[in-house]
Amino acid sequence: MSLGDEHETSGGYGGTGQTRTRLPGRDDDLHGGTRRGGRSSSRSLVTVVGVVVLLIAAIAFANRGGGGSSSTDDSDDSPKAAATAPSGEKPVGAKAAGIPSGFAHDRQGAESAAANYAVALVSADILKPARRTEIVQQVFITDKQAVLEERFNKAYTKEFLSKLGLDENGNPAAGNTYVSRTVPIGTKVTSHSDTSATVEVWCSGVFGTAGEKSTNPVSSDWFTMTLQLRWADDDWKVDSFSQKDGPAPVPGDDKASTAEEMAKAVQEYGGFTYAR
Repeated sequence: MSLGDEHETSGGYGGTGQTRTRLPGRDDDLHGGTRRGGRSSSRSLVTVVGVVVLLIAAIAFANRGGGGSSSTDDSDDSPKAAATAPSGEKPVGAKAAGIPSGFAHDRQGAESAAANYAVALVSADILKPARRTEIVQQVFITDKQAVLEERFNKAYTKEFLSKLGLDENGNPAAGNTYVSRTVPIGTKVTSHSDTSATVEVWCSGVFGTAGEKSTNPVSSDWFTMTLQLRWADDDWKVDSFSQKDGPAPVPGDDKASTAEEMAKAVQEYGGFTYAR
């Protein structure tokens, strides 16, 4: 998912070098361990693993290429263990192309930007050509937009999308709902200055196709996305990013929901705007 960094993951999607579409953990957890019950047939497992491998390949392809990384601030104390504690600041109110914008020009603003951009970059919309252009133009710095969009387009071909059960426009077949939701768990700033910042965002997410005949059932994943940000056009923008698997908890014993329940949840529950 990054322009200049190699994609670090042993399995999963995130996007393209970014952008998600998933980062499942161990192969044996793709169906949620014991949570999948009877649905965890060897056939389904092989199918999901195959989709995950394709996603990883697409992400690595799109992320390949030169890209700048922000310089490290040796005086920064970020690496120290610290909670992503609430600061009392309100989330940004402005949005551009449906993505939060207008983040504060400080360390906290960089964390908020990184969390919100992680959500956008690993969303179902990134698979839709029309929305992809809007996301790239809003999230990335100007001088990286053209090359990244070209890589995304080469990665998300008609053939690739068909493997996910989507048409060339990123839409699922009638009666199905494609799911790709990311939830930031916490953030960590590893470097920061007035002009740049590097932020790690630990995320959980769900991805797959909800439908009675789906061969790519909705599964969960855990991954960490690292975003190199630059202050440009009075906002924090992404210069490059990468993602890797985990940290992931031991799967619980939750009963897997039906395809209908998953589709309904995606349609009825909206997302959040994140801030510290």
